[in-house]
Amino acid sequence: MSLLQLRDDTAMPLYQQLEEQLYGLISSGVLPPGTILPAERQLAENLKVSRVTIQRAYAALRQRDLLASQGRRGFLVRTRPSQVHPGMDRLKGFTEEMRELGKIPSSRIVERQVVQDRSISSIFGLPSTAPFLKLTRVRYGDDVAMSREVAWYNLKAVPALEDGDLSGSVYAFLAENGGTRLVACEQTIEATMPTLEECRIFGFDEPLPCLLIKRHSFTQDAAMIEYVEGLFRGDMYSYRLKLQA
Repeated sequence: MSLLQLRDDTAMPLYQQLEEQLYGLISSGVLPPGTILPAERQLAENLKVSRVTIQRAYAALRQRDLLASQGRRGFLVRTRPSQVHPGMDRLKGFTEEMRELGKIPSSRIVERQVVQDRSISSIFGLPSTAPFLKLTRVRYGDDVAMSREVAWYNLKAVPALEDGDLSGSVYAFLAENGGTRLVACEQTIEATMPTLEECRIFGFDEPLPCLLIKRHSFTQDAAMIEYVEGLFRGDMYSYRLKLQA
């Protein structure tokens, strides 16, 4: 803590000075993961500032997923997950994307059922009585939860999905069972905040910004097979786009 030097001859508030100095020490490795920072009251006394100043600085660092509360012991410097930088140059599933990034993909099925859903039917342009396979999965890369996705599949087009083994890549299953190949998609990306359940899945102490990706996937003859809403952790994903004039 002797490395912290707060100044009163600058317009930058004390809490922001503290936040930026601690951020620099953590990013540079001077305060490595596993380091316990003092509790709020103790640090406030050491630096001769108000406890509110320490609370605001620590809260900002927790929002950046750099600190985790250890109760009366203080705050733990967290191990930051390494970011992945997938490209968006072509249609590919999660399994293929993880393998391209050098990670081992896996999934945990949370929910699997055949449903009728009027709103989903309208997305597919099908009658309200059309059956869909609803598949909710947590997707992992090297055993780290990367995303939570809810997908609906057109069972009229691919009935084999209802009872098929979907523990791996659904795209691979489609290709191997009936030769259904998805060749095009329409995709949107939105910023959103995770629910408490999604925070638990991702190991967040408090909600952090995430990316919500919505995808409509089609076959060569323009038949829509899949609609998926995937929530991807914002602290790990940085997408790359290559654009040409």
